[in-house]
Amino acid sequence: MAVLKKIRSRFWSHPVEAEPEVYQAPATPSLLEARYDVRPLTVAQLDECWRLDQRCFVDGEAYSRDTFEYLLTAPESVSYRAVTQGGMMVGFIVGLVEPDHTGHITTLGVAPEYRRRGIAQKMLGKIEDGFRRRDVRIVRLEVRSVNTGAQQLYRNLDYIVTQRLPRYYSNGGDGLLMIKSLV
Repeated sequence: MAVLKKIRSRFWSHPVEAEPEVYQAPATPSLLEARYDVRPLTVAQLDECWRLDQRCFVDGEAYSRDTFEYLLTAPESVSYRAVTQGGMMVGFIVGLVEPDHTGHITTLGVAPEYRRRGIAQKMLGKIEDGFRRRDVRIVRLEVRSVNTGAQQLYRNLDYIVTQRLPRYYSNGGDGLLMIKSLV
């Protein structure tokens, strides 16, 4: 466009007005406008979930593929995934119903580029409903003591910190135990 203006200005003495630029809206919704569905997560999505976990937890705290296989095939598992309208997995949550009927959220991950869009909150609501159907009255989870964003999300959903877990993570980081009553 700039070259065309330069050529026109050499042939015509009067200034040429710039043509207005037109913004073309994208055909697909932006990440902020996109809808996400929460669906059951099964062993059929093992590899996709494991690869996403590797992206979510780059600090050495990602689960092994074998651990995910165990979690997704255990009869006490309650697991969900968040998917885009195109079917791409952008989040996962895995929990276990313990013998005392406590629900333990073992992992929750959202792809870095999809965070802060309400996906984790939506998956937490879904897993809590799944736990209720299995007669769970209390849910617990562990969170890094330095992960203030996740802690705030959990507090907003009525989870409370009950204990500090010194050197809980394999890299020596502290954790916090948070619980929520489902009754």
